[in-house]
Amino acid sequence: MRRQLPLATVIVTLAVVLTALAVPEDAAAIPAFARRYQLSCSTCHAPVPRLKPYGEEFAARGFRMEDPSQEPPRATYDVGDPLLKLVRDLPLAVRLDLAVTAEDAEKDGRGTDFGQPWMAKLLSGGPITEKISYYFYAVIEDGESLQLEDAFLSFSSPFGIPISVSFGQFQVSDTLFTRELRLEHNDYAIYKTRVGYAPTDLTYDRGFVVEWDAPGGVEVVGQLVTGTGIDKARYGGFDNGGLENVALHLGREFGPVHLGLFAYRGKAEMHRGGPTSTITYFGPDVTIGVGEKWELNLSWLARRDDDPFFTGRRGRKTATDGGFAELHYFPLGQDGRWALTALYNYIDSDLVEVRRENASLTLTYLLARNFKVLGELYHDFERDDDRLLLGFVTAF
Repeated sequence: MRRQLPLATVIVTLAVVLTALAVPEDAAAIPAFARRYQLSCSTCHAPVPRLKPYGEEFAARGFRMEDPSQEPPRATYDVGDPLLKLVRDLPLAVRLDLAVTAEDAEKDGRGTDFGQPWMAKLLSGGPITEKISYYFYAVIEDGESLQLEDAFLSFSSPFGIPISVSFGQFQVSDTLFTRELRLEHNDYAIYKTRVGYAPTDLTYDRGFVVEWDAPGGVEVVGQLVTGTGIDKARYGGFDNGGLENVALHLGREFGPVHLGLFAYRGKAEMHRGGPTSTITYFGPDVTIGVGEKWELNLSWLARRDDDPFFTGRRGRKTATDGGFAELHYFPLGQDGRWALTALYNYIDSDLVEVRRENASLTLTYLLARNFKVLGELYHDFERDDDRLLLGFVTAF
C-alpha cells in the first residue's frame, strides 16, 4: 500500500505556493543579454531557461545580433586601437534555484528538506572580437563549493572556413538535449549514467566542438573530448589519457520534426597506464513540435562497455540501454505563463545498480519573465518512492 505524504508537509507546501502566487507581477530584474540589448527575456526563452529557435541562433553567433547595426553603439570603448574591442560593462548574470522537497520519512528517513539555495550560478558570456566569444558559469550546487562547469571559447569561421569551433569545458549531451535548459527539476538520467568504474558519461568534459551547417540542411556537430569528466587535477594534470573520445551528431529538420543521430566511441581508464575500457554510444533523438502548444522530445541510447571494472581481461562486457520521453504543453502558447512538462526516464543494464525508471510531472508558472515557480511530482518505480517538490528559479 502506497504511503501518503504527511498532511503538515502538504499544508506547508500549499501555503508557500499561494504566497508565491501573491508576489507582484512587475519584478524588474533582467539577465545580462536582455540588459545589453534592452529586450525581453521572452525574445530568446519560452519559458526560462528553455530556448526558442531565435535564442539558439543568438547563442550560436557567439551572443551577437544577426545584424551588426543592432549592436548598442556605446557597447565598447574606443581606445584608439583597432585590435581591441573593450566592452563598457562586463555581462554578468546570477541564477538562483531554490527548492522545498517532501518525501516519505518512513521510507527514506528525510521527510521535508529545505534546499535554500539548491543551486546558485554566476554567468558571463559575450563577444571578445568579431569572430571570438566566450561563455562560462561558476556554480554552487547541492551545498558544494564553487566550481566552474561550462567554460569555453568559440571561434566563428576560422581562416574563412564555414564552421564554428569551441574549445574548453562543456557537456557532451548539449548536442542532443541541453540539461541546463530543461524545465523540470528531474534530470535526463541516461546522460548522467556511469557504468562500473569508468568516469565517462555524457555530461561535462573537456575538449573541442566543431559545428557545420552542411548542404541539404544537415547539422553536423563533432566533438573530441578526454572522456574523464571535469574532476580536479591529479598526478600533475587534469586527464589520465588524451583526446581519444570522439562524438558525432547529425540532425535535420523535416517540417515540425527534428531528427538526430548520435554516435560516440572512446576509451576510459582509472589510472594513467592502467587497463582501459572501450565505450560506445549510439542512438536517435527526435523533437516533434505541434503548433505553439505541444512539443515532444525523445532520446534513446545504447551504451556498450567492454571492461567497465578495468580487470584488464575484457571479461565483463556490459550493455546499457536507455533514454527518456519528455512532453511539454503550453496552454497559452510558448510565450504564456504556464507550462506543463511530463518526463519519463528508463535505463536497463546488465548491472542492477545502473537500472533506472522514474517519471515526473512539472507545472511551471512565470511570476515574471525571469522569475518562475514550479511544482513537481516525482515517482521512482525502482524504489516505489514519491517526492513532492516546490521550487523557484530566478535570473537577474
